[in-house]
Amino acid sequence: MKHRIAAGVIVENEGRILLVRHQKVGEYDFWVAPGGGASDGEDLFATAKREAFEECGLHVEPLQLAYIEEFFNPNSRECKVWFTGRLVGGSLNCSAHEAVREHIVEAAWLSRAELEGRTVFPPMLHHEYWQDKARGFVAPRYVGLREMAFY
Repeated sequence: MKHRIAAGVIVENEGRILLVRHQKVGEYDFWVAPGGGASDGEDLFATAKREAFEECGLHVEPLQLAYIEEFFNPNSRECKVWFTGRLVGGSLNCSAHEAVREHIVEAAWLSRAELEGRTVFPPMLHHEYWQDKARGFVAPRYVGLREMAFY
């Protein structure tokens, strides 16, 4: 079984969350905050920054560790840390080779209301994120192990 460590960043700007849409017709269609696997020698802050730029063309600054989650499928197990972050610059663009390879077809800022009815990862973005934000993300929260819905 392959093991991987990954980082992602939850960037909120004017009440909207930065998400990218992964769509492979007939197989999956979901939205997720930017993130992915760490490269050799890369710390997780750098991973989150790089992944955001590769997946949606934006420069972000990871701020604090918010969540730690684990997930698995029959072939791999992953531990992913989610940082909160802020927008630094750039413009939405998901045409980079890395984004195309991952079937990222769109990047957008979505409000909490716009998340309803969509498949969104991390799943905490539907409800818990907003509660944790109101409390000030007092400490990183382990959210457990889940089976990957798409891989």
